[in-house]
Amino acid sequence: MAYDFIAIGDTVVDDFIKLKDAQVNCDINNENCTITMRFADKIPFESSTVVYGVGNAANAAVSAARLGLKTAFVSNVGKDENGEKILKYFKTQKVETKYVKKNPGFKTNYHYVLSYDADRTILVKHEAYPYEFPKDLPPPKTLYLSSLGAGTEAYHDAIAAYAEAHPSMFLVFQPGTFQMQMGIEKLMRVYKRANMLVLNKEEAQRVLKIKEEDIEKLARALQAHGPRVVIITDGPNGVYALEGDAFFHTPMFPDLKPPVNRTGAGDALASTTAAYLTMGLPLKDAIKRGTVNSAYVVQGVGAQMGLLKKDDLEKALSESGK
Repeated sequence: MAYDFIAIGDTVVDDFIKLKDAQVNCDINNENCTITMRFADKIPFESSTVVYGVGNAANAAVSAARLGLKTAFVSNVGKDENGEKILKYFKTQKVETKYVKKNPGFKTNYHYVLSYDADRTILVKHEAYPYEFPKDLPPPKTLYLSSLGAGTEAYHDAIAAYAEAHPSMFLVFQPGTFQMQMGIEKLMRVYKRANMLVLNKEEAQRVLKIKEEDIEKLARALQAHGPRVVIITDGPNGVYALEGDAFFHTPMFPDLKPPVNRTGAGDALASTTAAYLTMGLPLKDAIKRGTVNSAYVVQGVGAQMGLLKKDDLEKALSESGK
């Protein structure tokens, strides 16, 4: 079976806990912020919302499917109730799950998202699944690789070998927390083979292990490791992209109203851009549509609630007058 878009990465259950009794403290530059609650006390919270089948790559798979691409997902879940709920959810989103492995004796990843105002802090724990790359995976037009747990170096090598064996396939890499911690050297084959790399400004600095503030310099430093296209997001300052030697900026799509929760904004931008590139749009046009989906995602709880179908996204863009 031929697919337009295949995403690879961990999937999780997110439990959004909306806090109402906490403080945020930042340094003089409004950076290095921490969230503070009273110690050894009972802390009231406003609400709890459980969302199934999320995570960077899972969000990308759902995003691509809603935009009309034939999509599959490669991942792992535990052989438990949460795993079954995730698989059931993906089927409602028309995401093929035959490559999602159910692992007896393992729990499905479960994360706690502490939401305060429009931002969040996520408590993560990735299960140490016995990762195995599927031997019968047909090469898609676009392969989208994102967050995987620690100790997956051999699995990344298998993914790199698969990508190297299919040079016409477009490889998008959106590094997750543990992949950034692994560093460029351990993932050199992935960076070298990637056609497009997507991170935010702080993540780019973390990957390169430098404090450079100039985003164009960050993009060119990342491009030197392999990817022809580098996209760096910078919150409300917009999106910066380096394609070959051309560097350009795209402003963020205006907020419809104050954001409810920013979880998934970056995933929406990255995956929507990748999906429209798969459809054949130029990079600038694809990024513009990525900013639209990002603006809609932050209007709800979770990374997928606001993801638009293609017709709705195009309508939102045309009606914006921008």
